[in-house]
Amino acid sequence: MEDITPLSNNNQEKEGAQLVEDVKANETVDPENLGAINATSETAKHMLEAAGNIAYTPEDSRRVVRMIDWRVLLSMCLMYVSQQLDKSALGWAGTFNIQEDTGLVGTQYSWLTTCVYLAELIFQPLSMYALSYFPVRYWLLFNYVGWSTVSICTAACTNFTSLMVVRTLLGIFEASIQPANFFMTQMWYTRREQARRTIAWEIANSGAGFVGPLIAYGVGHATTRIKAYQGIYLCVGGLSFFFMPLVVYLLPSSPTEAKFLSKGNDRLIALDRMKENNMGTKSGKWNWKQCWETFCDPKTYIWFLMFVCVAAPSGGFGAFGGLVTKGFGFSSFTAILTGLPSPVINSLAMLFAGYMNDKFRKRFIVIAFLCLFPIAGQASLLSIPRSKPGALLGVTYIGAVSGALQPLLWAWANLNASGTTKRVLTTSIMFTGSCVGNMIGPQLFISKEAPLYYTGLRSCLSLFTALCALIVVQGLYLMYLNKKQEKRRIDLGLPAAIRDISLMAIEEAEAYKAELTAMLRTQNMTEGQLFSHAYDDMTDWENPMFMYAT
Repeated sequence: MEDITPLSNNNQEKEGAQLVEDVKANETVDPENLGAINATSETAKHMLEAAGNIAYTPEDSRRVVRMIDWRVLLSMCLMYVSQQLDKSALGWAGTFNIQEDTGLVGTQYSWLTTCVYLAELIFQPLSMYALSYFPVRYWLLFNYVGWSTVSICTAACTNFTSLMVVRTLLGIFEASIQPANFFMTQMWYTRREQARRTIAWEIANSGAGFVGPLIAYGVGHATTRIKAYQGIYLCVGGLSFFFMPLVVYLLPSSPTEAKFLSKGNDRLIALDRMKENNMGTKSGKWNWKQCWETFCDPKTYIWFLMFVCVAAPSGGFGAFGGLVTKGFGFSSFTAILTGLPSPVINSLAMLFAGYMNDKFRKRFIVIAFLCLFPIAGQASLLSIPRSKPGALLGVTYIGAVSGALQPLLWAWANLNASGTTKRVLTTSIMFTGSCVGNMIGPQLFISKEAPLYYTGLRSCLSLFTALCALIVVQGLYLMYLNKKQEKRRIDLGLPAAIRDISLMAIEEAEAYKAELTAMLRTQNMTEGQLFSHAYDDMTDWENPMFMYAT
């Protein structure tokens, strides 16, 4: 059973829902920051302090997590599928000859993908600021309406200029979705849960890669009065609007504001679960010290390089994958259908990695191992003759494991930074690396090399090899940092050999807490002392209790 040391006994008998209202009514906020935040770490801390002793069972914790999943995770999955359908539609349209239908020449088709990520890169700082200033819910819904509208409008485009305009607008509106999803995942879930939920909404993203080709295949057969690409964009944009009312109903703003947590102590349970993260929840103030620390942290630059290396092949194959497969000798319809197994392979690879990560808790080894598959796939595509389409298609599926790498890197990276400003800035830098990679990727596939695209394939092979090396370097560096954290705890008189509860399953965590309590008792300490900074806006460098996930 969970037990929190009482910090204030005056309000212990109040109901959880009424207590939340009391805290909100009495909380003092600087007028200059009224617009900057709706749910802060400070608010969560005040609620728990005012509540005093909160007792709840593992089953209570699981029940609250299920409620959060049905609201938060489901809404994230729906929005992520929607934006991925809109973004990927160009690749399916390319397989059905959008180049000829709109008069694209030279590298213009490549630039229709590059401009999306260039727009995301330019507008991403504004998006990150908006996420810290506005309620997450309203900012996301605004952009959701934007990218859905743009997707439908793409059907009206008939030349390169108009396509560039709508694709750029698509990048502007979609600049928020991935950072917002990571932000919400960190806000609502423990670190162990974060990795699984990130994989969950990335699997939903893979679902778009399965549904989209089926839509394109059906539209390609059905369209007579309009072009195939126009039918594709009308369908994916319409599907996006179809799910919008459900997302509006489901999506909450924060744990301290969510209406579905108003029953009993549900809100307090949701907040208390987060203390073991030692990452706080959210702060609406920009911290320049954390900003400086982010740029002094070697991890930041390794994450950036990793995301460039993993995103460039993704961006290239996202735009040209169908054309590469079509170059094996398949028709447009067959090429579309051959893409269906790839998202299934991605999902299976992510589930395998998630299981192995939970079992062995050495993420860098698992992710580096998965890198070997796209390395082998790219090398095989370069060596197998084009007269063997079956073999070429087979090694394409081996290389399809690469689709699992970026989600796994996001899940890993977001476990290894603390402090609101540092987390936001680190995510921003990783997102920048992803945008840079996605901009570079399509330019590596040169139109005059069609259908072989050897420059693109060789570049992807080099990038996956570099990625594997960077993953190993980062994993070893994080192990070194954990050793430094142990030394810091010894110097502060804290226990050194502490395991990371936030990465444990509920039952394992309960058993370890009993063991930890007994150990602390021998040192005249309490569990509350270990988590005294859990809701403080401290970075991983500042908090000696922070443990890096290797």
